[in-house]
Amino acid sequence: MLYTAFLFGLISSFHCVGMCGPIAMLLPVDRTNQAKKVTQILTYHFGRLTAYGSMGLLFGLLGKGFFMAGIQQKLSIVIGIVMIVVVLIPENIFAKYNFSKPIYRLISSLKQKLGSQFKQKTYKSLFTIGLFNGFLPCGMVYVALFGAIAMQSPEMGVLYMILFGIGTIPLMSTVVYINSFLTLAVRNKIQKIIPYVAVVIGVLFILRGLGLGIPYISPNTTSLFVQQNPNCH
Repeated sequence: MLYTAFLFGLISSFHCVGMCGPIAMLLPVDRTNQAKKVTQILTYHFGRLTAYGSMGLLFGLLGKGFFMAGIQQKLSIVIGIVMIVVVLIPENIFAKYNFSKPIYRLISSLKQKLGSQFKQKTYKSLFTIGLFNGFLPCGMVYVALFGAIAMQSPEMGVLYMILFGIGTIPLMSTVVYINSFLTLAVRNKIQKIIPYVAVVIGVLFILRGLGLGIPYISPNTTSLFVQQNPNCH
């Protein structure tokens, strides 16, 4: 299922352009030295991947707890359903309930620290911008984190989120070079594709949990999950 992380990151990067594109466009990179500019952009992305990987670690540990509890199949099905529900519910519904209110001060502080880093033109500041950017609230990241839980181990959770982040790199890098290469009309059309992709990924997780014996899509339970007590008779 790791391929779904990269695929979802690639598609959701069109959403990222709208939400985080302004951050990428304003990066304090060297506009005269192209070689240095590339390393600076990569440093920014490394900061984002570090944030995603650390979240993948935490949610992978959570998934391991579910695995140890022996509910891994049900978990995969539930996560698939949640993925589908999250992308189908209009964003204004979430905004109305203001789920981020309990951590509003933390988010506000994070944004202030993020803004202060743009005044500096160092690799450290670029890494910090990417790190803070990665921790900012994002619906696409939340969906990816459900996938990290389903990986059922901290290592795989980290890898899942890093692959998700790598999927966003091509488009997020392009906006640094060409600020207006995607018009609003084109972005809106591509945005409409994202829910369909998320639904497909959700369905794949549901099929994975059902263990229907379909190779690569829905392997049977004995090949999908490691037995907890393989030597018991």
